[in-house]
Amino acid sequence: MTTSSEIAVLEGSETARPGRGGRGRRRSHLRGHEAAAGWLFTAPMIVILGLFLALPIVMALWVSLTNWQGNGNPFHLGGDLQFVGLRNYTDLVARDGLTRTTFMTSIGNTFYYVLLVVPLQTVLSLGLALLVNNARLRGKGFFRTAFYFPSVTSSIAIATVFVFLFSNSGSVNAALKLVGISGPEWFNDSRGLLHLLLGAVGVDNPAWAQHAVLGRSLWDWLSGPSVAMCVIIILVVWTTSGTFMLMFLAALQDVPPEVEEAAALDGATSWTKLRYVTIPMIRPVLVLVVTLGLIGTWQVFDQIYVMGKGAPANTTLTPAFLAYRQAFGNYKYGSGAAMAFVVFLIIVVFTWFQRRVLTERDERRRLFLRRRAQR
Repeated sequence: MTTSSEIAVLEGSETARPGRGGRGRRRSHLRGHEAAAGWLFTAPMIVILGLFLALPIVMALWVSLTNWQGNGNPFHLGGDLQFVGLRNYTDLVARDGLTRTTFMTSIGNTFYYVLLVVPLQTVLSLGLALLVNNARLRGKGFFRTAFYFPSVTSSIAIATVFVFLFSNSGSVNAALKLVGISGPEWFNDSRGLLHLLLGAVGVDNPAWAQHAVLGRSLWDWLSGPSVAMCVIIILVVWTTSGTFMLMFLAALQDVPPEVEEAAALDGATSWTKLRYVTIPMIRPVLVLVVTLGLIGTWQVFDQIYVMGKGAPANTTLTPAFLAYRQAFGNYKYGSGAAMAFVVFLIIVVFTWFQRRVLTERDERRRLFLRRRAQR
């Protein structure tokens, strides 16, 4: 093993070689030019991101600490504009009132929405990718286009079509009527799925579920997605699976065929090969899909705006739409900005947690050892 003194001697001998210093200066000079060129090429994008992303975030953070109502300059305190500190945040999570109740209702709705949409769209998109990647499938181009087409169609247009399809006299209820089922009032039924299931076995708002948690009773927290929210879930899963299908398809095409052939020679079934060979090899794309799904579902807005604006009875209300309504409808920009930052924090926590869960144990161990060695 080379000791520290020997390393110093070797470094000294290297620097003492003739011409070494000149080459080193020329190399550093060239690297300096490369760094300057890099900053020059990236400067336009840095300026654009700074003006239209970083600066608005800082401005919104300041607004969330004030009671600005849209009148005058939000950065000039005085008069009706006051600095309220964290009051807008405490109103959302710690202070009893209509603001906290409505915000927690939107959080509960979105929690069930995320809980259903992310797994469903991930599984469906992976299944579609496996289908169109099958060598025995004919007309692959047609099926890829058909599965991807809803993703590039306007979300407003698709939401409008779904409103007509799931109306009381729409095509869905007409189809259910043909098989003897009296279709529900999709956009007027505020009952949650868990409430319907518990009601079927005789459990209806028991005494133990009356305790309030964050401004809502346990019974309300356990409502599950409403019937109206289920329509939005179906819409979103159908329209987003195409995009994620392309990501999985690209990952599947990068899997070496030799690996699958070796698994087949070992007698692995299709399910075994998928579980122990294919999925581990496309794990980075799986993490990406789940991450993008979490971020997108917590920011859902378009479909909510078109399909009822939170109706019925706020069972389709989401934090993104509530922040918009609080700011631009009730002119409480400080409260609306605070809601946006709370949602941002929720997204960061959920994303960090799922990355910890989906990251392999060996990879986490390598990262830990690398950080320990750097210390």
